[in-house]
Amino acid sequence: MSLGIQVVWLLILAVPVACIAWTVTHEEVFREPREYCQEKYSHARGVLRRKFFYLFTCEYCFSHYVTAAILIITRFKLLLPGWRGYLLAFFSLVWVANQYMSIYNRLRLDIKHEKVEIKAEEQTVERRKAA
Repeated sequence: MSLGIQVVWLLILAVPVACIAWTVTHEEVFREPREYCQEKYSHARGVLRRKFFYLFTCEYCFSHYVTAAILIITRFKLLLPGWRGYLLAFFSLVWVANQYMSIYNRLRLDIKHEKVEIKAEEQTVERRKAA
């Protein structure tokens, strides 16, 4: 596979990794299991138990496991054959996916900020009309 095709694969495979990791760790559809895991990891006595439950609340941590699953399914290797290609693909895919999630999070914050500004402006206009 040429370097260009490998980069395209890397950028495309990072999308489902980011999507799955973000959805499980942030979105409303998984709120109850996430709250259960938050409760369990905050009260867990053993380190392994605490880390296991924390995994489902941290998009960075969870993205590593999603990446491993994606690499098993696709057998994608980056630059080198064998295990070294898998290792490079693993860390590269995690990094790209986390960049996507950071961009998405920033976009959401900007949209939320704009909505707050619009609502404040609408309230100001309504107060001026009422006065």
